[in-house]
Amino acid sequence: MNVASAVPALERAVYLLDRELAPSQKVRAFKRASDIIEAFIADGRTDEIEQRVQSGTLTDLDGIGPSSGRVISEAILGIDDGYLAELDERTTITAGVGAELRAALRGDCHSHSTWSDGGAELPRMAEVAMALGHEYLVATDHSARLTVAHGLDEVRLQKQLDEIASLNEQLAPFRILSGMEVDIFEDGTLDLSDDFLARLDVVVASVHSKMRMPSDAMTRRMATAVANPHVDILGHCTNRKLSGGGRPPSEFNAEIVFAACSQFDTAVEINCRPERQDPPEELLALAIEWDCKISINTDAHAPGQLEWQPYGCDKAAALGVPVENIINTWPADDLITWANSHPTF
Repeated sequence: MNVASAVPALERAVYLLDRELAPSQKVRAFKRASDIIEAFIADGRTDEIEQRVQSGTLTDLDGIGPSSGRVISEAILGIDDGYLAELDERTTITAGVGAELRAALRGDCHSHSTWSDGGAELPRMAEVAMALGHEYLVATDHSARLTVAHGLDEVRLQKQLDEIASLNEQLAPFRILSGMEVDIFEDGTLDLSDDFLARLDVVVASVHSKMRMPSDAMTRRMATAVANPHVDILGHCTNRKLSGGGRPPSEFNAEIVFAACSQFDTAVEINCRPERQDPPEELLALAIEWDCKISINTDAHAPGQLEWQPYGCDKAAALGVPVENIINTWPADDLITWANSHPTF
């Protein structure tokens, strides 16, 4: 028996549960189970775990439930066609009509780490991005105003930029690009100084507050933001949620907002999160009519969620988004050059 094998098995379960957007309490339960097993190993008490596996009493331990107990037992007993295999099969994501687009993607322009409200540290997010075949990952943790997400002020952002520089020395040729998901204030200004915005490789601007503003005010708010030359991508434009109680889309004049995106060369995000699927097809079709650039992003808050891009690729392919208009099919240097070239008026 190998008790230590239970830890990577539980970590794999967490990854797969994140991939299917399982309830957060279930994910936390598996993380807690992993912590418990690691504590037993550190204390030299692996024999107790082995005995409990043999006697079927693992779940008598506080913090070990039926599912996590099964993963632990199967890992220790060397069973490879049990819970993890079932979970992997159930959560596998495969692109359909968007398979060619998915193969063309070089990176992901919207991701979160433990610097804000993500569930994994930046090196782990980069590790998974590399395993998925990406050439780069843009780190876009939240800005300071979103306190519920532990957003970054300029002091913490500078520390993150230092970490990114260090990681890039270790991970080359893979690159972590610097970025931020910056809150759009009610008047269309942004939650970060121009000096810091100019230092970032890629900036995603999103609405996270006052989502029920009147349409005229929301239209001015969004159009003002995308006209800012530091803004590269308009994030999850309708702010809708399709699950977890749901949230109706914000009301705005999409013609005006997408016309502004086209004029100021700001990309419209296809947000691949299953509960967002933003924008809906009819608005994406309108963005295509305006010849807007597109970014197919996961908005991942955990490593397993970096696998969500096929959802957006299928939507983009079904509506005929030209591959050359999808900014994360470009090499990193081309993406950064474009991000530094938005017009000002």
